[in-house]
Amino acid sequence: MKVVCFGDSNTYGYDPRSWLGGRYDKESRWVDILAAETGWTVCNLGENGREIPVTTPDFPADTDLLILMLGANDLLQGRSPKEAADRLEGLLSSLRLAPEQILLIAPPPMTLGEWVPGQQLIDASKAFAQCCRALARRLGIGFADAGKWGVALAHDGVHFTPQGHRTFAAGLLEALRSGGNQR
Repeated sequence: MKVVCFGDSNTYGYDPRSWLGGRYDKESRWVDILAAETGWTVCNLGENGREIPVTTPDFPADTDLLILMLGANDLLQGRSPKEAADRLEGLLSSLRLAPEQILLIAPPPMTLGEWVPGQQLIDASKAFAQCCRALARRLGIGFADAGKWGVALAHDGVHFTPQGHRTFAAGLLEALRSGGNQR
């Protein structure tokens, strides 16, 4: 099975302790844990700073499953949860994959930290998760809410810790076992 993971720095495996965009090691990145646990071919298309694109990415033609987690950077750049969800709907609607080939993951809510100075971003990230849930239901695609998994975030309030990546991977594996429909 060929899986494409498309997202931002938390998909990439960014280590917020680094100064130059370094990554956690393979044993600590959820994408690599997913590959190791399943034996699937997993392509990591995570990119630091990625916002929800307005043009359709060119995913490999033989993609069996697209796991998509985006939106945190959109919120950090001042978009409202609804604006981010509208962009996400545009992206998802443009994909040439069947609904059962897509798993949308709502990022875990932000916490207070260096990048999250107040409650407004935390509330926005929680509201965005609800927008993602409603969007997945409307489009008939798989959905999982990483906010229910207890993912530990680093000092910046946005990025996963190494343990957070392992917790995320465990939650994702459970979501995939249950058919990716945690509504």
